Amino acid sequence: MPLGPAITDVAQLKSHPALARILAWKPAAVEAARYDRDELTLSIERSFIRDVCALLRDQAKCPFNFLSDLTCVDWYPSEPRFEVIYQLLSIPNRERVRLKVRLNGSSPVVESVTSVWPAANFFEREVFDLFGIRFSGHPYLRRIQMPEDWEGHPLRKDYPVEGYR
Repeated sequence: MPLGPAITDVAQLKSHPALARILAWKPAAVEAARYDRDELTLSIERSFIRDVCALLRDQAKCPFNFLSDLTCVDWYPSEPRFEVIYQLLSIPNRERVRLKVRLNGSSPVVESVTSVWPAANFFEREVFDLFGIRFSGHPYLRRIQMPEDWEGHPLRKDYPVEGYR
């Protein structure tokens, strides 16, 4: 079955259960929406990410009960520089939703979602270790892959890769 063009109009996507739930709760939380290749992607305002995750997890019709991944993209030299991406899965409904939060390069801080999904602990520590994103409220935000005395964050695009450190 051929896939149609991406839908980026929030008004056309209001019938999607996840988006409808968020819009009913707080319309300002959704900055943008895109439906492409049978998957919904929502850009969420940074200050609402933890609440949106809890809302989607506890939704009765389509509970997104599994955080399958949390990662980051560095868009250097553009601003906002970082994009933290949350991949959610509704196991009962076999549906996925991707949430994105944009963060500026000068203060890349976002609220931790470990209180919503304890499995976010290692994902957030990895993003902190490799990109330098701080997750406020994280119970144990320390390096997880690099040595404790490592300087910098090696997946940042401005990280120096020449010479011996």
